[in-house]
Amino acid sequence: MTNEAVGAGKRAREVRDIVAVFVLSVTAVLTAWCGFEASKWGGEMSIAFSEASSSRIQAGNYEGESRDARQFDLTIYSEWIKADLSGDTQLADYIQTRFLPDFAVAFDAWDADGRQENSPLARPEYVPDGTVEADEWNTRADAKFAEALVNNQRGDDYSLLTVLFALVLFLTAMSQRATASWANWTLLGLALAAALVGIGVGITFPIKI
Repeated sequence: MTNEAVGAGKRAREVRDIVAVFVLSVTAVLTAWCGFEASKWGGEMSIAFSEASSSRIQAGNYEGESRDARQFDLTIYSEWIKADLSGDTQLADYIQTRFLPDFAVAFDAWDADGRQENSPLARPEYVPDGTVEADEWNTRADAKFAEALVNNQRGDDYSLLTVLFALVLFLTAMSQRATASWANWTLLGLALAAALVGIGVGITFPIKI
């Protein structure tokens, strides 16, 4: 083998070593970054799940308030029916003054329409206290739960990217151990390709600082 060939082989190894060191360094930084992002999105997931749980509890409280109001309205309406059927208009009028505001609105609409429904409670105007708030908190809980699932997926995406970069590190390290020059460059080329794919995919991921 001539000195020129030996020199060319040495320069090729130097270039390969420089490329390998560069790939290892960049991949190490990217791996750490992916781990950081996976941790951040995992934290966001936990926060969203906690907020969803808290919202669900608030919704339950308002639903209980709504049930209590509905039970009260049903009870007093039953008394009104008894008085009305017995012809005791004075008692019926007195009971009517005890209606809760939400039920009174539905009762007036029911009475004005000729009492077509079975009771005022079947009217669309009847919305007992706590019903609207319960719906709002349930909607918020659903939104936070969906947000938590999205954040969980984002954390998983970064974790999978970490695995890809670990493969890059493995291929780069193996490229330094192969005895044949073509094997060195093949493994290093695969490592570069995998790194570029990982970087390309990672660019599309949202970042949480």
